[in-house]
Amino acid sequence: MQEILINIESKEVRCAFLKEGMLYDLIVERKKTRQITGNIYRGRVTNILHNIQSAFIGINESENGFIHISDILENTQKFQDMFEMDFDISTEATKKRVVKESEADITKILKPDQPVLVQVVKEPIGSKGARLTSNVSIAGRYLVLLPNTPHRGVSRKIEDSAARDRLKKLIRAFEMPSDMGLICRTSSVNATAEMLIDEAHSLLESWQQVMEGFHKANKPTCLYEESDLLKRCLMTAVDKKHDRILVDDYATVQTLKKMYSNYSGEHQLKIEYYRDKTPMFERFNVEREIDKSLRRKIWLSSGGYLFFDRTEAMYTIDVNSGRSSQPGSGNVEEALAQINMEAATEIARQLRLRNIGGLVICDFIDMRSRKNQRRVLDHLKEAMKNDHAKCTILGMSEFGLVEMTRQRNRESLSQTMNTHCPYCSGSGQIRTYESTSIDIERTLKKLVNQKQQFGLKLVCHPLLDNYLKSTDKDFLTKTAEDLNAQLEFGTQDALHLNEFEFYSSINGQKLEI
Repeated sequence: MQEILINIESKEVRCAFLKEGMLYDLIVERKKTRQITGNIYRGRVTNILHNIQSAFIGINESENGFIHISDILENTQKFQDMFEMDFDISTEATKKRVVKESEADITKILKPDQPVLVQVVKEPIGSKGARLTSNVSIAGRYLVLLPNTPHRGVSRKIEDSAARDRLKKLIRAFEMPSDMGLICRTSSVNATAEMLIDEAHSLLESWQQVMEGFHKANKPTCLYEESDLLKRCLMTAVDKKHDRILVDDYATVQTLKKMYSNYSGEHQLKIEYYRDKTPMFERFNVEREIDKSLRRKIWLSSGGYLFFDRTEAMYTIDVNSGRSSQPGSGNVEEALAQINMEAATEIARQLRLRNIGGLVICDFIDMRSRKNQRRVLDHLKEAMKNDHAKCTILGMSEFGLVEMTRQRNRESLSQTMNTHCPYCSGSGQIRTYESTSIDIERTLKKLVNQKQQFGLKLVCHPLLDNYLKSTDKDFLTKTAEDLNAQLEFGTQDALHLNEFEFYSSINGQKLEI
């Protein structure tokens, strides 16, 4: 059974995708950080970086967007990779010579303050603005319109040769401007010719509205918005043949039912209102899974566990055998292979739930057999096959390391829900009590010897004060006496565990160190 749970809150919408009762995928969208991938904007060039052949484009969002010359020039290979298809339908327009990236100069294409038509291909993340392209595409349910690119193609995921040939003939026969292209998406395999023609007309109308808006506008503005999260979930449920959508907000249920009325003949989908008093995500154990996905350590049913760590350049995932039981007479190599395969399944799931993007390094438990290494690698590739984000997985090294990349299409779950700790600045560590005590001793000597302060009061966090009481208070008092000074102690809850302050016991003023 496949179902989607939609939780509606005042500031947040959460969509949980379940397969046989287990959380398979998760989307969390905040109202303040709505998804803008696919949106088309009338932008303005704010700055050109000639040395890296790039430019910053103002699009009336919080951060300027970023565009590289490779996203301005027409690039057939990039389109093929982006939409997972082969452009094997030739037109006269496709035979035009394409300017090579190495021959182009961005300063000859863009000028400061120039208005440009751009589309977001990657969400802004952290301090980085959105990644933009001028190779615009407008996606429908069955087709993708390429207004500035003359290619026509069919998705590689459609493996039925008869269906591919039928779709090729259909889109070849469409009467469209020669400089525009079309792509048949995977879902088009079940669509009739009339449905495809209707959608092609609808996409052309959307493009005409975009161009009218571009010419009318006189400042950066959004001209076209992609489908919202609710519609995307509904389309997923219809296309993937889900059994049910369960929603905990009555108004949203009515909205979804109204949208579904246009597709009710294609698939029987239940859209139900959740009435139980127990919160829906708690009832289906989704809250617990979300909580697990924010932790560094994930336990496996075999007793092994995974460690997730993030650096500036990549994510690392370490697989450990942990408490897994291995019979003394059993095959240890096979037992390790089984743990690694279980880990591969969970890694694929956690990458989806955590929405981890970029470079990922998986450190599997070492196996001597090349056959077992291939088994684990094939198992990982199979587990990642249905991921909505594009993934590239390389081979396993002699050390059991697997390098892979996963398309970064929005903020990770951790970036959406967490922020850096103000105490440790995101490092996850603070100084030990002993290190802080040594700093206190150094500061004490400095204040007496250099600042000539002989009446002192040390104020620190109660937990640090408790540590000093059992270890160093007598020593610090004696150190002050040896320097002809007096030292008193005090506490303050508001201080950081590593923070301490010295005051003059004579006038009560804080002493600057």
